[in-house]
Amino acid sequence: MRLSKVDLNLFVVFEAVYRTRNLTRAAEMLFITQPAVSNALARMRKTFDDQLFVSTSAGMMPTPVSENIIGQVREALQLLDSSTHVGGRFDPASSERTFRLSMTDLTEALLLPALEEVLQRLAPGIRIESYFTTRKDVPEALASGAVNLAIDAPLIDDPYLEQEPLGRDRYACMLRHDHPFTKKKLTIDDYLSFGHIHVSSRPQGSGLVDAELTKLGVRRSIQTRVQHYLVAPLIAMRTDLVLTAPLVLLKRYDARILALPFDLPDLQSHGYWHRSVTGDPAHRWLREQVGRLMLEMNQ
Repeated sequence: MRLSKVDLNLFVVFEAVYRTRNLTRAAEMLFITQPAVSNALARMRKTFDDQLFVSTSAGMMPTPVSENIIGQVREALQLLDSSTHVGGRFDPASSERTFRLSMTDLTEALLLPALEEVLQRLAPGIRIESYFTTRKDVPEALASGAVNLAIDAPLIDDPYLEQEPLGRDRYACMLRHDHPFTKKKLTIDDYLSFGHIHVSSRPQGSGLVDAELTKLGVRRSIQTRVQHYLVAPLIAMRTDLVLTAPLVLLKRYDARILALPFDLPDLQSHGYWHRSVTGDPAHRWLREQVGRLMLEMNQ
């Protein structure tokens, strides 16, 4: 197959079908008609002499050939997209780029207000879209361009991704000022006597705190389980329940903050991006802003 005889737009359609597993949704994403997607897929099938996708009740499922080439196709598309920016000078003041970020609600609440303040002053035309992507889906989202920059724990290992540390924060225990507990220091028995608020996006299962307590052979009483960090302090401020959370969050509330009576690993954050955009000056500028703000936030 000679590249000069292949319409590169076919690969854009191929990636959209792979991502959505649906011809209609791929067409909507690309702002073209569904017959146009079908036509492009037919041409791709002829080029590769393979079905590429098989229609099933679960959607358009990729064949082994599609699975084998999707990584290279995505990297090539990212490089082509980046090449439209790398060659020119990036001017934040006049840029109208849109960046899609993935982060937790905690990082979103702490970072975005400061980031938007910077953008309003230095890059008023840049737009930010933020939403949460599950850790297992981050590599694919970055490869496809659905996400430009992800902030997560240093637990993602993918050869196509670049990463850098953005800071770390220790955990502490928060309780309201008029809480019945009046001592200035917590013991492990004190901690275990409380009712606790547990934050997790999962409907069940334990977290970091409970894993460390299990190592000590003890268990805390979880009275309330919530999916977002931002609601947890509000509950602690109005009840006798206590919250164990990153210090950067707890310091924003008028409450008592006590050191934990056991060791707990720090919360670490890393920034992730696809290696094909490393040289993009606009992306590099955004990473610099995010890195500086995250560092300030965790000091």
